Amino acid sequence: MAADLSQVVKAYDVRGVVPDQWDEPLAELFGAAFAQVTGASAIVVGHDMRPSSPGLSRAFARGATARGVDVTEIGLCSTDQLYYASGALNLPGAMFTASHNPAQYNGIKMCRAGAAPVGQDTGLAEIRELVEGWADSSAPEPAATPGTITQRDTLEDYAAHLRSLVDLTSLRPLKVVVDAGNGMGGHTVPTVFAGLPLTLVPMYFELDGTFPNHEANPLDPANIVDLQKRVREEGADLGIAFDGDADRCFVVDENGGPISPSAITALVASRELAKHGGKGTVIHNLITSWSVPEVVRENGGTPVRTRVGHSFIKAEMARTGAIFGGEHSAHYYFADFWNADTGMLAALHVLAALGGQGGPLSGLVAQYDRYAGSGEINSTVDDQKARLAAIKTAYEGREGVTLDELDGLTVSSDDWWFNVRASNTEPLLRLNTEARDEATMTKVRDEALAIIRG
Repeated sequence: MAADLSQVVKAYDVRGVVPDQWDEPLAELFGAAFAQVTGASAIVVGHDMRPSSPGLSRAFARGATARGVDVTEIGLCSTDQLYYASGALNLPGAMFTASHNPAQYNGIKMCRAGAAPVGQDTGLAEIRELVEGWADSSAPEPAATPGTITQRDTLEDYAAHLRSLVDLTSLRPLKVVVDAGNGMGGHTVPTVFAGLPLTLVPMYFELDGTFPNHEANPLDPANIVDLQKRVREEGADLGIAFDGDADRCFVVDENGGPISPSAITALVASRELAKHGGKGTVIHNLITSWSVPEVVRENGGTPVRTRVGHSFIKAEMARTGAIFGGEHSAHYYFADFWNADTGMLAALHVLAALGGQGGPLSGLVAQYDRYAGSGEINSTVDDQKARLAAIKTAYEGREGVTLDELDGLTVSSDDWWFNVRASNTEPLLRLNTEARDEATMTKVRDEALAIIRG
């Protein structure tokens, strides 16, 4: 196998087709490199339900033990369960998953002790360099004394920790449909929800990394159609969908109506601020709704706007001592969870908020969903920079309009805003638009799209 990992090592993780782009021998080298870069004497490793995950995970463990590092294998787990183990055991961790990517993909999400992220600027570039060097020449020198591999089940402890972070004592009986998409939610939900006054209607809880029912990506509207239908059929109070590695959750109301991740961010932010005495910093990326900073301020908090991407959110969480952070992509980050993202904890907050009052979820979230949004619209373009420049030229100097380039280009006025960002991996521009009413949003969205698409 060629030792060029440029297509496999991404900004925040390792991800590619198995065995075409990477395989078990390379996973073993990644384990050795992870051991060297972290300098740890012990690490924790987990994996999802993909057919290739157990073999890759064990190969990684072999690579680490060959360098004298002790490995705790927690086996099948969600990504946030791996973060829990990294935080609770204070060990660097590696999670084998490709989240919502198709079955032939796999990847590694890595973190340092306490679930601190490993990305390009925090160790991933060095790991790649070591793996490429070893693959091209000789394997790394083994340690005089190899490490050990031990197994540990963390599911019950993970579930108990999450439940300890949310006050569920006033939760009324609720009927909830959960679509696990054949991903790790099918493994974690029954244990996390155990003992709560919930009637659970499971959908696609069978662990199957070939995703026979639908792609495990609830941000794509096509993948929540089954959930929406089942919620209406069951007369359920809400529906929750998880992605493949169950670190993101998406919520639908009692009518099957999708609730924007911005509204969930605002709802959870208000609860976290109440828990912290009406004080605290909340991080949100620049394409979450205007509602988020408004709700944060109304509840006594300080909103901080960041670029899109979990490494930026986590860095700002650490820098500001923030209590919570949310993204439009349905990632939710908690200070009480080592600043890591956990969709399951966000789901518990939604259940507690809904079950702590008598009304329906649609009524509860209306106060957090105040504006008309387009959602993310992708356009394939020949030249990303030229199209961005054309937008800048079209709006620069317009009265009452401001531009900023924190991440892509954000164009704002009193009544609307839109952001255009280039994809790092595809020839796409991503447009998000929001306005005070639907008609204005449609007009601004269409004007921006006309320029993007030339």
